[in-house]
Amino acid sequence: MAQKPRLLLIDDSEATVAGLKSFLDHKYEVSTACNGLEGMRVFDETDTQPDLVITDLVMPGISGLGVISLLKQQFPLIPIIAMTGWGQLPSEMATEAKADMVLMKPFELEDLDRSVSKLLNGKTSRRAI
Repeated sequence: MAQKPRLLLIDDSEATVAGLKSFLDHKYEVSTACNGLEGMRVFDETDTQPDLVITDLVMPGISGLGVISLLKQQFPLIPIIAMTGWGQLPSEMATEAKADMVLMKPFELEDLDRSVSKLLNGKTSRRAI
């Protein structure tokens, strides 16, 4: 049996983390973090690097923009999906920080699933949904 792709999900909303993890768990191995600093710690301490990172942009401590910038400096090929409910400016900032895709909250779970699949299969370029 093939190993499930590994995802790291970072969001400061426990409800968002719980809901997205529950949705994604059927298809992926999902690690979670409740803020950017914890997300970086989980990423660094995990024996096997995640195949994809999903992060909220606006969080206390290290923001999602900081997470994206740090990860892309060290691991430029890792696909990252940024999530935001804060309008156009954060979306543009996420793209500038080299997020591979930006999902505007609220989004449909099927859009997230499709986005993860496309990025894991290398079938997309940077864009906002």
